[in-house]
Amino acid sequence: MEEIFSLITNFLNFCRLSRTLGDNTIAAYRSDLGLYAEFITAHPGKTIMDYISELASKHKTSTVKRHLASIKQFFKYVYRNNRLENPLLQFEFKLKTEKTLPRTIPVHNIKKLLGAVVKKRSEAFSPFQLFQTTRDVALLDLLCSTGIRIGEAAAIRLDDIDLRTRIILIHGKGKKERLLYLSCPETVDNIKAWICIRKTLGIEHSFLFVNRNRSPITIHAIEDIFCKYRDLARISPNATPHYLRHTFATNLLANGADLRAVQEILGHSNIAITERYTEVTTTRKIKVLKKFNYRNTL
Repeated sequence: MEEIFSLITNFLNFCRLSRTLGDNTIAAYRSDLGLYAEFITAHPGKTIMDYISELASKHKTSTVKRHLASIKQFFKYVYRNNRLENPLLQFEFKLKTEKTLPRTIPVHNIKKLLGAVVKKRSEAFSPFQLFQTTRDVALLDLLCSTGIRIGEAAAIRLDDIDLRTRIILIHGKGKKERLLYLSCPETVDNIKAWICIRKTLGIEHSFLFVNRNRSPITIHAIEDIFCKYRDLARISPNATPHYLRHTFATNLLANGADLRAVQEILGHSNIAITERYTEVTTTRKIKVLKKFNYRNTL
């Protein structure tokens, strides 16, 4: 059974060196395949079907599908290198995905969120607090204004931003790049203010956002920053940074943006992913019309 762990290591190295996959995808492969390897090591004689059935009894269909996708890619690699017969050819998996709508934050709560971090900046009484809160304002405002993923925010470098033209280069999933326009002048001003402070810190690398140790910020740190101000603003405790992306997309479409344009802005590889947001806007319109349309009472 030790061979499978060696094969997984080889596969991950292959992904890192030969494929255009992001670090988060490779990390997901490592986690998913590690769990699979532990299962078959602990249960000799059991099949992939047994493993998928075990997952399905404990997790949502979307989670099971992600694990299955990781395993499929792994065995595709192994089979291509003539190391093992591809066991997935023996099975047909039919997994029905639960239909869920993207979760958003009401616009008035977005205002409260930004207000909470701006208030903290105004109350800063030390250079460290000014550094921290100015960074937080720029970071959260950027997430709200562009709908980028937190991993994309963490990957931004100084050379990716042209403040004169307000154009920012985003490094998306699968090493795909896209250009976004910073349409809000206040967002631009907040980024400028952060860059001015950043220049005084003697940082040797070029990542835009940094932590207290002057190292590039991580996605986990961004999650912590969001949760800190989410709680200060007293908005839904269930909200995550990804809700900002959902909110951004939903409001673009609700305000009349073209679906294809929104797909490009968000960096979705498939327009079907973007179409989920149209369902959210339709649901909201139905609620508004049911409640506020004067014709209902005539």
